[in-house]
Amino acid sequence: MHFPISTWPEAAAVALAAAIGSTAILRMLLATGLAWRLATDIPNDRSLHTLPTPRVGGWGIVPVCVVALLVLAPHLWLIAIGAAGLAAMSQIDDRRGLPARVRFSAHLAAVVALIVAFPADAPWWLLVGIGFVMVWLTNLYNFMDGADGLAGGMALLGFGAYAVAALTAPTPSPDLIVAGSAVAGAALGFLLLNFHPARLFLGDAGSIPLGFLAGALGYWGWRGGVWPLWFPALVFAPFIADASVTLLRRLLRGEKFWQAHREHYYQRMVRAGVGHRRTALYWYLIMLAGIIVAMWATGRPELQQWLSFFAWYGVLAWFGWVIDMRWRRFQSAAENNS
Repeated sequence: MHFPISTWPEAAAVALAAAIGSTAILRMLLATGLAWRLATDIPNDRSLHTLPTPRVGGWGIVPVCVVALLVLAPHLWLIAIGAAGLAAMSQIDDRRGLPARVRFSAHLAAVVALIVAFPADAPWWLLVGIGFVMVWLTNLYNFMDGADGLAGGMALLGFGAYAVAALTAPTPSPDLIVAGSAVAGAALGFLLLNFHPARLFLGDAGSIPLGFLAGALGYWGWRGGVWPLWFPALVFAPFIADASVTLLRRLLRGEKFWQAHREHYYQRMVRAGVGHRRTALYWYLIMLAGIIVAMWATGRPELQQWLSFFAWYGVLAWFGWVIDMRWRRFQSAAENNS
């Protein structure tokens, strides 16, 4: 038996409990030294940080979220199990490393299992496309866990937007309210230790489940009519745009896109002198603006919804162009001074 969460105070209570639980676990891991033994990121020439840093954020976020979903949102049991399984697999990857094909197969299996078990009333080709995007979301969150405060803040805002949308929908969704509130709260607990200067990072055991949850909950909300198809892609637009453009550029150059690099837009901002703190804050503002656009467009005529969607991605393209221009000037100045 569970008690449906359907009001703002109840959602806030879930988020607060998740934040306390998440940060308590992570502070314990740091205090006991277990954090360094579980997984530590050693800086190299592709890193943005200079000191060894534990990669254990998932140990605080995932258990809290899985328990919240199983207890308070039992209809999402398969999503909870999928997140837990991906976290376990990713912890092995954090510790020992796994081949890319093994990791990708696990991501694909989790997404396919969800769509097959809970299919939406849509053409098969659309479900295939959505599945592809969900697998990409699962992976791209890992690519964006490289700057202090970035991935944690984006999770707080993105999943918080899910909770708000589920609360304000014509027919509120208790399951999505719980899920959005729990993940946002757990992300806040992590962010308290991840904002600059970061004491820990997500690691694969945190970033992979978060990416899966972003896609899976987005699919669930669309499937249940809580929000339109484009809504999750607009909420997480900064992450999707940065990772997708960077991937495309590396593919066009014939590079191995899964290998570590420092070519993401957020990495260029940090390297060009914006710094971790300001980079994170700029990205928070951009993501918050996109969320406001998404909330405003929901419920508007369909054509207006899609125009808002593409218009916002156009704005992000302009931001990317500005960063590229600054990066070229930075490189030119560095070459002239060398």
